[in-house]
Amino acid sequence: MLAQKQAEEAIVSNFSEAHDHEGKEDHHQDKEEENTSLFNVKNFLWHGGSVWDAWFSCASNQVAQVLLTLPYSFSQLGLLSGILLQIFYGIVGSWTAYLISVLYIEFRSRKEKENVNFKNHVIQWFEVLDGLLGPYWKAVGLAFNCTFLLFGSVIQLIACASNIYYINDNLDKRTWTYIFGACCATTVFIPSFHNYRIWSFLGLGMTTYTAWYLTIAAVVNGQTEGVTHTAPTKLVLYFTGATNILYTFGGHAVTVEIMHAMWKPQKFKYIYLFATLYVFTLTIPSATSVYWAFGDELLNHSNAFSLLPKNAWRDAAVILMLIHQFITFGFACTPLYFVWEKVIGMHDTKSICLRALARLPVVIPIWFLAIIFPFFGPINSAVGALLVSFTVYIIPSLAHMLTYRKASARQNAAEKPPFFLPSWTAMYVINSFIVVWVLVIGFGFGGWASMTNFVRQVDTFGLFAKCYQCKTPKPLPAAAAPHH
Repeated sequence: MLAQKQAEEAIVSNFSEAHDHEGKEDHHQDKEEENTSLFNVKNFLWHGGSVWDAWFSCASNQVAQVLLTLPYSFSQLGLLSGILLQIFYGIVGSWTAYLISVLYIEFRSRKEKENVNFKNHVIQWFEVLDGLLGPYWKAVGLAFNCTFLLFGSVIQLIACASNIYYINDNLDKRTWTYIFGACCATTVFIPSFHNYRIWSFLGLGMTTYTAWYLTIAAVVNGQTEGVTHTAPTKLVLYFTGATNILYTFGGHAVTVEIMHAMWKPQKFKYIYLFATLYVFTLTIPSATSVYWAFGDELLNHSNAFSLLPKNAWRDAAVILMLIHQFITFGFACTPLYFVWEKVIGMHDTKSICLRALARLPVVIPIWFLAIIFPFFGPINSAVGALLVSFTVYIIPSLAHMLTYRKASARQNAAEKPPFFLPSWTAMYVINSFIVVWVLVIGFGFGGWASMTNFVRQVDTFGLFAKCYQCKTPKPLPAAAAPHH
């Protein structure tokens, strides 16, 4: 046993040393410059691989336009359910992010023993599934992950058009979608998650401002006259709202890519939990206060900005959210860029311009889908029920159980169960509960409700809707009677 334990420790140590070497090799010159000048601008703004970088990436990526749809979800769920489901899905999401990080470490440690070099290769979730469980799991992981990230990018474009409309309504939302599609296409020039350091930092600052603006503005504005809080009233609305919250805390389809960008990915384990705890301080106060102020009126306003008075504070929040949605678009699209590069054999290319050109075909279908389905709130719920439920909750839980189903795998695991849950049996119980709960409540009831709501929006507004949930034009004044 002693010899076996020493061998395990050697494997983990070798993995750590090898990854430290690999993670820093590309940045060796930059790190030397940091030693001579702590505030070297290039390193400070561009190269990020620390624990703090990962935390900012996770927290920034988790909340974007969802901040604006959570009050809409509260109007469907009611206040108590809204708060409880946020806490529940936040904890469950943190757990499955932990499972993904464990599986990544397991995959890397096995590959390190085979002397595989990932110097110019970004590991992705489907490759982890392939290495641990085989090609069928790779296909399933690739299909769900790519579809989720595709629609995640679509949602950002829809959100951009929806938000800018509240500052400038001279153009309809569809036209704004054309404009922001072109702007977001510039993310093809950002090579990898190493290069999101300053963007993640700024992005979290922007969502923090927006969340507290929503909270304070709703309280200052006060309750609207005759406000009512009748939710929950219908099962369809209840489960639609619940799946939007499931989507809110399912933003870790890019966990593996964020981990791979770290200099020491072993330290990722609890980062997502700490990011989620911070996100609670943004989502719960803002959704609660806006719902308190506007109540059932939110059922017809999936974007909270639409109900708040137009002033400089709101315009600042809109502009900051627009910039953040550009960042989040990049977060969601970058893994898709990597997959596409691998398909066409361009992933090892070092020329940024050549890679950018190769990535452009990824943006075009996203742009097109955002124009076809401009339904801001309902599409969040549909994506949550049909894609996030599997990508973020069910597949990681099943993959963890199957990877460590054999006693030998558990004995040689690169990462043992966490200190607060030292039993493999307990881990299996939790994972099984998550699979059953999300399959029945999230995918089953949530899928039925969100698709019913989505189809209703299509029937009401039609595909290619020019201006979804826009204000109705004021009637023209009656013509004056002619003088005789």
